[in-house]
Amino acid sequence: MFVESDLLPDLQASPDLRGMAIPRVGVRALRYPIALRGEHGTIASVAQWAMYVGLPATVQGTHMSRFAELLEAHTHPLDLRAFRAMLLDMCARLGAASGHLEARFPYFIRKYAPASGLGSLLDYDVTWTALRAADGTVRQLLGLEVAITSLCPCSKAISAYGAHNQRSTIGVEVELAHDVSVETLARTVEAQASCEVYTLLKRADEKHVTERAYENPKFVEDLVRDVARALGALDGVRAFAVRSENFESIHNHSAYAEITSPGWRAR
Repeated sequence: MFVESDLLPDLQASPDLRGMAIPRVGVRALRYPIALRGEHGTIASVAQWAMYVGLPATVQGTHMSRFAELLEAHTHPLDLRAFRAMLLDMCARLGAASGHLEARFPYFIRKYAPASGLGSLLDYDVTWTALRAADGTVRQLLGLEVAITSLCPCSKAISAYGAHNQRSTIGVEVELAHDVSVETLARTVEAQASCEVYTLLKRADEKHVTERAYENPKFVEDLVRDVARALGALDGVRAFAVRSENFESIHNHSAYAEITSPGWRAR
């Protein structure tokens, strides 16, 4: 076991006389493997980590190497409960009253085409965030980026045939009252789209998704409102923020909307 020599100076632990506390200090943009417990087993991914602690006004610096040590100590598969425990371990290792632990990673869910039933993996961008306040209160946030199809109601109403549609992205961030799986959150969001997207589609599937979108037109405003209503009814969600961007197929710009629930607090 490696032990730091008492002969080497520890400047970070030196006193600071400027009288200024630092709310967040640490490391960010650190790529490191992550193992995740999903609904159907363990998923391996690579996360981009951000790890911060609060630094008292009396201390010159934090010990940056301990953040990497934290990742080496938590190589077992993580779920949201284990991620909260990792936050508390980080604060203990750094001797900090407050902390911010964040991991962004691609997450794959197996989906089945609507007509052929063929399975394939679809990627989602996920963010886990755990926050500990100086009073010991812990908040946990789950963020998710979901690709969907949207079809314009106005285009459908005014056109003799057809309607313009496009791929869209719905971004949600929810504050959890208790744990909600990535799969559950993804299903909740996708159900509000004109149609879901899939990695693998055969001709019968293409017919299905094209007609499904045409029968279910939605403006960008409809998307954020419908997702907000669904999240408001989802067990385990305390507060949320929703945004949608439609990558317009007939314009060289995007349509955008966002909405938050009462009680939403930005990080």
